[in-house]
Amino acid sequence: MTYTSLESSDQAQYPYSLRIAHLYGNLMNTYGDNGNILMLKYVAEKLGAHVTVDIVSLKDRFDPDAYDIAFFGGGQDYEQTIVSEDLPDKKEDLARFIDEDGVVLAICGGFQLLGQYYIEASGKRIEGLGIMGHYTLNQENNRYIGDIKIHNEEFNETYYGFENHQGRTFLAEDEKPLGKVVYGNGNNKEDGGEGVHYKNVFGSYFHGPILSRNANLAYRLVSTALKNKYGKDLSLPAYEEILSLEQPEEYADVKSKAPTEQ
Repeated sequence: MTYTSLESSDQAQYPYSLRIAHLYGNLMNTYGDNGNILMLKYVAEKLGAHVTVDIVSLKDRFDPDAYDIAFFGGGQDYEQTIVSEDLPDKKEDLARFIDEDGVVLAICGGFQLLGQYYIEASGKRIEGLGIMGHYTLNQENNRYIGDIKIHNEEFNETYYGFENHQGRTFLAEDEKPLGKVVYGNGNNKEDGGEGVHYKNVFGSYFHGPILSRNANLAYRLVSTALKNKYGKDLSLPAYEEILSLEQPEEYADVKSKAPTEQ
């Protein structure tokens, strides 16, 4: 049953409101990526929005008219297999949400499952939602692990993260990468791209979580969702006004010392 896991206090003080669906938040939550939810809430409140976060999990309906943002995190192969069996019941509603420019952040397994299929490390094929055209292959005795930096030319924004994935994802012709790899491996270490950007879907292999290290991307997601809901002419504070403690370039570019996983 869908339940509220997090909510802003004192709703009366906020002129706007946003509802976030945390897809399979009780299953797909590895590598601390729940921190993305906290960052979305933080930025939304800075922009004047009361936030409600619902866990939408197994056997729950995802209502595309009820939510402004959907977050789909990553999990281990076991959890992803369970989720993949439940996803078909949500496909039609998620497809409409995406087609109507709903804002989605998908990390690692969530990114993979929005696509056609992925191949587990064992070689087993797991079917995805098939809403988007990308697909993911496996690799033998290797993972892409380490610090990564990418640049999004469309937004002229740079994003920093830590990648740890066995899959190699290949985008469809109608999809763009979230950014071009400056250093690191990216989706597949072949085409120079990392993640995906399709309509208002932003997917990535970045852990850490991605939004706590890249406040510019968090601002983009939340401001897009607010303008979807309240109109494109909605006047919002600029990024620099609400997130003035943006980390300097020289700090952000320092490679992390986080331990790697085998």
